[in-house]
Amino acid sequence: MSNNVVIPTSSIFKDDILKGKVAFVTGGGSGICKGMAEALARHGAKVTIVSRTLSKLEAAAKEMRASTGGEFLAVAADVRDHKQIQVAVDKHMAHYGRLDILVNGAAGNFLSLSQHLSFNAFRSVIEIDLIGTFNTTKICFPHLKASKGSIINVSATLPYNGQVFQSHACAAKAGVGALSLVWANEWGPLGIRSNCIAPGPIANTVGMAKLAPEGTDSVRVPIGRLGEVRDIEHATLYLASEAASYVTGQVLIVDGGNWLQPSLEFGYPQVCEQELNMREIMEPEKAKAKL
Repeated sequence: MSNNVVIPTSSIFKDDILKGKVAFVTGGGSGICKGMAEALARHGAKVTIVSRTLSKLEAAAKEMRASTGGEFLAVAADVRDHKQIQVAVDKHMAHYGRLDILVNGAAGNFLSLSQHLSFNAFRSVIEIDLIGTFNTTKICFPHLKASKGSIINVSATLPYNGQVFQSHACAAKAGVGALSLVWANEWGPLGIRSNCIAPGPIANTVGMAKLAPEGTDSVRVPIGRLGEVRDIEHATLYLASEAASYVTGQVLIVDGGNWLQPSLEFGYPQVCEQELNMREIMEPEKAKAKL
């Protein structure tokens, strides 16, 4: 059983393990991806963080500069629009002159049974997670080729067992995993590595607040605790560093074994039989009343 302490990355990795490297991180202004960006900078990389709202990005960049002493560039762009990403990558290259590490982390998610999911909502998640990953990687490709760089795609274990209420995310993340494998094959001969990190339930994140049923704890996690952002930071540094120079086409699952457990939560199968909507799923008393 875990002692529930996740040690800092600086206790394992050298402070300068990524010195001279430059990273481009989508979704890097908040949540797990902010932790990934911060870890890269803490260990020597210069970092561009990208999401749609510049004010939030600038606040995050200021905070991370203070905590790491690292260099951050904040650039607003919507990964769904390849023209915006082209502008963002151009700004990155004008500022830093190189790109060694690409983190595709921009994502959107929510809970819904498939029959309640609007056509637009399904398409939106596909566009952010899957098409956004393709857009960003395609535009970054020539720079990654020049540096023989590394791609880290933030994936998920949801598709492995058909997680209920997550048809949109399952479809998108399965696609991201497939793209990562293709890129490992196509671009390995060019010196580019492509891997995925699939986080499990990470405490104190927006994702947990939005997607976990009320009262979710570590009971279903074999390792005995919920994850922390630091867990993903460790995985990020490993895959971005020379320690993983012979690692490509892999999915590094960082979830304490959670994906090995049955995925059927929220009072399955009654919630499906009763066709509960998202509010009823997230507010147990309403769900109980309907069941």
